[in-house]
Amino acid sequence: MTLNLRPLGTLRSVLLQAGLILSLGACSLSNVSGSEFRAGDPPYLEREEVQVFIDEQVEAGMDRDELESMFAEADPQQRILDLISAPAEARPWKDYRPIFVNDLRIERGERFMEEQAETLARAEETFGVEQAMITAIIGVETNYGRNTGGFRVFDALVTLGFDYPPRADFFRRELGEFLTLVQEEDLDVRETRGSYAGAMGRGQFISSSYRHYAVDFDGDGRRDLLNSWPDAIGSVANYFREHGWQTGEPVVARARVEGDAHEELISRNYQARFDLDELAEHGIYPDESVAEDGKYSFIRLEGEDGYEYYLGYPNFYVITRYNRSPLYAMAVHQLAEAFAE
Repeated sequence: MTLNLRPLGTLRSVLLQAGLILSLGACSLSNVSGSEFRAGDPPYLEREEVQVFIDEQVEAGMDRDELESMFAEADPQQRILDLISAPAEARPWKDYRPIFVNDLRIERGERFMEEQAETLARAEETFGVEQAMITAIIGVETNYGRNTGGFRVFDALVTLGFDYPPRADFFRRELGEFLTLVQEEDLDVRETRGSYAGAMGRGQFISSSYRHYAVDFDGDGRRDLLNSWPDAIGSVANYFREHGWQTGEPVVARARVEGDAHEELISRNYQARFDLDELAEHGIYPDESVAEDGKYSFIRLEGEDGYEYYLGYPNFYVITRYNRSPLYAMAVHQLAEAFAE
């Protein structure tokens, strides 16, 4: 297998992406500092784990000389280690929300919905995901395509795969997925850029998600999430459909709590799996009308005036499949609500 290679210029200038990381649900937030790890030391080709990775890719059909050339020219990024160790999701909700739910982002989203009205309507009809939700994802991820990331994806995945032990296995798998992806979609492995975690395009798909959920929604024979709005919009909608989005169903309901027993349900998976009786046993009650026979998750966020409590429907869980943070899911939901209003 021959990779699509072009002469490599060292990446000296990087753009800090204002959005979030798509589908890093497989990545837990880390309490370690990026400064505890050193990018690119020792050189990659001198490391046994890199040689093992190259061997695996050669067995999969890639060219050893090309792979070794790429690793020799890789530009490790200390900035990547610092950024992944201090994600936006580590902030409290009261500080996180204004980043993504504000007048400017709402205004831009409304304009985006007007400009992409035909494609959004077709995506909603095809995949059963509301236009406002698709727009909100793209708005949070990349500010409607304005911030798609300035890191070379290869550098990001190599840095995290071999210099970030907490999630090394995950990012090495993503590196392998990326090398396959560039062949499938005719990407330039040495020029494709994305976020500090290797997410790409206007909807910020990591390589495995790109390969499994991206769609060719403009009919040109390629799944181009970097340059095609139809492909980006359709792929976000398809991702939601494949993860169980329920068209027209709610996302959250306000809740109230009594006592401290509710803390036992905090920091769990956000699957909707608790019935009202079980929630009541923990002092959690809906603060608005909800289905008596429904299943819910419990969400606690640190707001301006103290904690905010919510019951999460299955659709809330679907949003967390894009990014596991409940802050992210709530920001997307509230941004989509703002468009609907």
